[in-house]
Amino acid sequence: MSNLWWKALAGSSSVLSFLVLSNVAQGQELSVDELSQPVSSRSLDQVTSVSQLSDVQPTDWAFQALQSLVERYGCIAGYPDGTFRGNNFMTRFEFAAGLNACLDQIVAIIGGGEGVDPSDLATIRRLQEEFAAELATLRGRVDGLEARTAELEANQFSTTTKLNGEAIFALSDTFGAAVGDSSGDPTQTQFGYRVRLNFDASFSGRDRLRVRLQDRNLVNFGTGNTGTNMTRLGFAGTTNGVELARLEYRFPITDNIRGYLSGAGMSAENISNALSPQVSGGFGAISRFGRYNPVFRLSGGAGVGLNARFGDFGLDLGYLAGNANDPTAGNGLFNGEQGAFANLTFSPSNDFSLGVFYDRHHFPGGQVNLSGSTGSRQATNPFGSDVAVGSDTLGSQFRLGLGAIDLSGWIGFTWANAQNNGNGFRSGDRAEVINYALSLTAPDLGGPGNLAGLIVGVPPQATRVQRSDPALLGREDTDTSLHIEAFYRYRLNDNIAITPGFFVITNPEHNSNNDAQWVGTIRTTFSF
Repeated sequence: MSNLWWKALAGSSSVLSFLVLSNVAQGQELSVDELSQPVSSRSLDQVTSVSQLSDVQPTDWAFQALQSLVERYGCIAGYPDGTFRGNNFMTRFEFAAGLNACLDQIVAIIGGGEGVDPSDLATIRRLQEEFAAELATLRGRVDGLEARTAELEANQFSTTTKLNGEAIFALSDTFGAAVGDSSGDPTQTQFGYRVRLNFDASFSGRDRLRVRLQDRNLVNFGTGNTGTNMTRLGFAGTTNGVELARLEYRFPITDNIRGYLSGAGMSAENISNALSPQVSGGFGAISRFGRYNPVFRLSGGAGVGLNARFGDFGLDLGYLAGNANDPTAGNGLFNGEQGAFANLTFSPSNDFSLGVFYDRHHFPGGQVNLSGSTGSRQATNPFGSDVAVGSDTLGSQFRLGLGAIDLSGWIGFTWANAQNNGNGFRSGDRAEVINYALSLTAPDLGGPGNLAGLIVGVPPQATRVQRSDPALLGREDTDTSLHIEAFYRYRLNDNIAITPGFFVITNPEHNSNNDAQWVGTIRTTFSF
């Protein structure tokens, strides 16, 4: 600051107020745009007594000046914690902002017919001359800010709703003979997309209504192409134009409990913590199986959910029905495909988390899917299409931080019961399905936002199927498939990521007579 500034500071109580008004907490500097805001938007209301400022004492050298300013000009305000912080440093811009604020106050006083000390007016004139450039810059920026604010208000999308989205472009192909067909590679290289738009609205600041629209044309590498769902990508699928992919409302019940109401598209994974670093379809693992434990895929659709957090423990509960809107027999909220689940997590530190998941499910005949479309045909539906199935599923997952890498994994068991006679089975016949995996991920490898991953596991496998009819042979999966996957997500910037990756399935359908199948992709994800 110039010598004139110091002389003004020593000789005028008004100047001291300009200094104090623009001091910054903890020695930090505010921007000109921030300083152009009224003081009341950053601090307490106008103080009426110096005693309201907890860190100003009668022994302070500026006490009388502050006291005079409060009584004569009403040009003092404090911080939200009741302090004044008069010893903090400031820039010339900060000083100019405070000067401008107090000039407005003095103009108001003069307009009201009250008197102003002539010596203070003389000091103000000198200060105006000294800081003319800064004041002009400040006023110009304030005018520009007001114009930009007016333009945003006139053209804003919504006062309550935010739009965010994700677009995926993927080049992908499979290599190897299809299951049961040794004639050669059954697929051609495909290039397709998946686009999602989320409209997120909040009515209290703590709740969220999400409406998701989706369109995609990436054909699944599933049973219709390769003869097995083990080759499915984690982001593929097709729609007939734009569809409503998600409708949910989440809201606080207490400080530790949050509720969910789903109209469509919710799954247990959306409510529960799956403890998987590669969970995202757009930014995580490239395969469907490799994203997270398939047990979280059993329950989905419309229904209700709840999150509760108590210290190191978390509890997630939910009830979801696949055809809740269908009033016909064997459907609806309670009589169709539906599941109730609970997920308990324990996270004593940022580097370790352990979870246990349970799902109780009912599948009508023709709708049975015990593997979440990630395993063999026998694991998906061990009793055939005419038999309804009830199941109990237990899963466990963990994540362990090891410095530069994370080790995570899961295991899942399903105990299924036939609920009617059919296809040579009798009500009460049983089947068992198992899956497990381990993964190593390296966050920020090669740069911030990057992610390298290696996943090895066994997709859902039918290890036991009770056969009431002795003629039903080969219902269990007698061999074992291995899923081996590697991918590397490279962040070009905050909004674009490219992920090359591949995975191989040995003994597809848990059958050693089938040749290994390879799946490769280059996934480019845009997010905004």
